[in-house]
Amino acid sequence: MDYLPCVEVETQRPADAAVIWLHGLGADGHDFEPIVPELRLPDSAAIRFIFPHAPSISVTINNGMVMPAWYDILDMSIEKKVDEEQLLASSAKITALIDREIERGVDSSRIVIAGFSQGGAVGYQAALTYPRPLAGLLAMSTYFATSESISITAENMTLPIEIFHGTMDPVVPEPLGKVAHEYFKQNNFDVNYKTYPMQHGVCAEEIMDISNWLKKILL
Repeated sequence: MDYLPCVEVETQRPADAAVIWLHGLGADGHDFEPIVPELRLPDSAAIRFIFPHAPSISVTINNGMVMPAWYDILDMSIEKKVDEEQLLASSAKITALIDREIERGVDSSRIVIAGFSQGGAVGYQAALTYPRPLAGLLAMSTYFATSESISITAENMTLPIEIFHGTMDPVVPEPLGKVAHEYFKQNNFDVNYKTYPMQHGVCAEEIMDISNWLKKILL
């Protein structure tokens, strides 16, 4: 199997849980690597953090510049103008990483999918279409790009979902986070929505909330 290259950080060996964390446009797997010690997880945590690198492709909204991206964005109305075929291909690559964690001995119910911005859009697709129950989905400063086409598996209709967004986000406007939250509320998901007074990024309070959520579902 041709897996995406990844950065891996383990809190304890052997790992009995995994978090697959997808970066945003123009970044790479190292972007969120420093967050692991900031989560201040207890010594008992045995979690493998996996930070895959997106492939480098031409991105239309950036004048065709080649950069790490999970899919092409065709214009600034990002929730409508994405290359869905590329997004689905990236989702399949994440599915392969989930499968690999199961092969490495981690139960699917101990695997979390996390994604920031573009990575969050792929995370929605990968987690909600996976054929076994997962532990949770973390969607940060992102949008549900495939909400009109996705076929959610029965195994993940009860998936715990955390949606975090900055109230001053100029890249992915906060109303897009609200739209996703409303979708999951209407479909009776276990979903939580929280905002922070920040732009398109991650803040200390959010990191603490992520830590508390991971402890709740994995420890």
